[in-house]
Amino acid sequence: MSQVTSTIWRALAYGGRGEPLPKGLDAVWDWLVGMTGRIVPRRRWLLKQALLIDARSKTYSDMSDAHLRERAAELRAMFRCGRQKHNDVIEAFAVVREICVRTTGMKPFLVQLAGGLAIYLGYITEMATGEGKTLTATLPASIRGWVGKGCHVLTVNDYLAQRDAETMKPIYEFSGLHVSYITGQMHPPERRAAYAADITYCTNKEVCADYLRDQLSMGRLRGSGSASSILSNIVEGGAGTDRLVMRGLEFAIVDEADSILIDEAVTPLIISGDVPNTEQVEAFQQAVDIAARLIPDEHFSVNHKYREVDFTDAGKDFIEEAAEPLGGIWAGARRREELVNQALVARELYTLNKQYVIQEGKIVIVDEFTGRLMPDRTWRDGLHQAVEAKETLTVNPPKETFARISFQRFFRMYRQLSGMTGTATESVAEMWQIYHRPVVVIPTNRPCVRKTYRDRIYATEEAKFAAVADKIQELHKTGQPVLVGTRSVRASEHLSDLLGEKGLMHEVLNAVRHKEEAQIVSRAGQPGAITVATNMAGRGTDIKLGKGVQDLGGLFVLATERHEAGRVDRQLFGRCARQGDPGHAQAFVSLEDELVLRHAAMGSTQTKRMVGNTTRDISNSLTRSLFAFAQKKAEIMALRQRKSVLKTDNWLDEFLGFAGKET
Repeated sequence: MSQVTSTIWRALAYGGRGEPLPKGLDAVWDWLVGMTGRIVPRRRWLLKQALLIDARSKTYSDMSDAHLRERAAELRAMFRCGRQKHNDVIEAFAVVREICVRTTGMKPFLVQLAGGLAIYLGYITEMATGEGKTLTATLPASIRGWVGKGCHVLTVNDYLAQRDAETMKPIYEFSGLHVSYITGQMHPPERRAAYAADITYCTNKEVCADYLRDQLSMGRLRGSGSASSILSNIVEGGAGTDRLVMRGLEFAIVDEADSILIDEAVTPLIISGDVPNTEQVEAFQQAVDIAARLIPDEHFSVNHKYREVDFTDAGKDFIEEAAEPLGGIWAGARRREELVNQALVARELYTLNKQYVIQEGKIVIVDEFTGRLMPDRTWRDGLHQAVEAKETLTVNPPKETFARISFQRFFRMYRQLSGMTGTATESVAEMWQIYHRPVVVIPTNRPCVRKTYRDRIYATEEAKFAAVADKIQELHKTGQPVLVGTRSVRASEHLSDLLGEKGLMHEVLNAVRHKEEAQIVSRAGQPGAITVATNMAGRGTDIKLGKGVQDLGGLFVLATERHEAGRVDRQLFGRCARQGDPGHAQAFVSLEDELVLRHAAMGSTQTKRMVGNTTRDISNSLTRSLFAFAQKKAEIMALRQRKSVLKTDNWLDEFLGFAGKET
């Protein structure tokens, strides 16, 4: 008889069904609970506990390595049996802190101890950029690893997952733990071994995809009838159980929690397969031809705010007439309008070097929040094919969906979810409403001395970038390093051209030039360095100041656009003035920026009409309030969209059920 592992039983416990969002009076009560929780003095209590950990850790400073390992083993046995009390948690943190000192030479500060304890307790912890979140995570991860059910530490890309696992490996091994990591190139046996480790570093995309694949493998097992038949299938290794790689969803520590839990929440992860369809591929190309003959305003209108295209009656009539000789799938009114609509959306709302790039003859999506490439992703509902047809590339047939889940719903299924980020304050309400996770803000180890200047606002994009180039030249003459944040590949390339015309040597980091990302960003603090990067590029990499840079005022971070979410702007500005270093930050924006064109179009148009095409700075209380209004409106709309995605997930689960097909 085969051995029945606990891995299979725990995996079966996760049926893919999360608790629905509360409604009516339940939602009001839930909101009141969240509001009440915000006034609880968690930070003060955590800092007091950090002092207790600090006092306790002195007990272990003179202990030999052998005795320290023995004490770690004793604590591990206690946590594995679930017999620990709060005092034991304090002692465990003290032990792991001493292990950190001996294995890496880094001693967690009091604020890192407080942050680690907050993560252990299941909070979303805000720690300023540069405060050492990677080291902080090892404290709760080690203790959760002692439980023996697996702890996932999730980050935004494969590089960071591998780097952090390898860098922190000595801490875990000294603690008697096995650590591993998962990257996109790994095969199922390697993944299974990685998930079997006590602590697994991975990305949100990889762990979510592995979960879906496991669910597909177990689809028939759940539908096999009685308990006895299920047990028989497990013992015999049938129904796909030999393909499982995960062992349940117990503990998750999410690095860059705002990016993973909020920014990427609206994008569902889909497992799909190829379904060749020659007629459908031809239809996408025909749709582009028909769309090219449609006249704006007469046949269709574009809603930039909601990124939609609407047909007029005249447009529907034109499409019907143009599609009449084509036959086939063009015979149905709804289908032909969907095809042409996607062709128009691709043409009007999706721009090369902004939402996507072309590499080796293929469309590669660019993450608009991070500026990174997403080569394994495709747009749904024929949009990807419409973009391929627009760019006259080979149109690949749409894929058939086998399983789907949103990141929101996936992370809500962990037994305990916690996270850390540099910007969580703006998302306190959402973290509670969606994930039921309170947010706690940990103070910086040293006071932040960043100087943030008022935004400089210009009438046109051309005037804005000219002013940005002049400002960079002015700073470069003093030797002060500059990190410039842009919203798109196109903007970074345009600014690069302007700097080239001025003879300024610089480095560009975007979705196209993404190799050696961490190395480029780490050099951004050297004297005279000019680094142009998409807003979130290099996130997770420290920028250390070169010799003499402190005397020059530290790193100057310059944003060339405001983001839809204010916390993303704050994250960019947080790249300077770390650990008490000096730093400066400022944003240069224009009335032609996407933020105001989408969310405050009327105000932007009227203001531009008043000021004309002047090249001077038009910043005043009125124009500043215009951008603040647009940003707030964008944040509200994004929150509604994320809630809508979660409700859709629950509806699909309730009425359609899981696909249940085997891979």
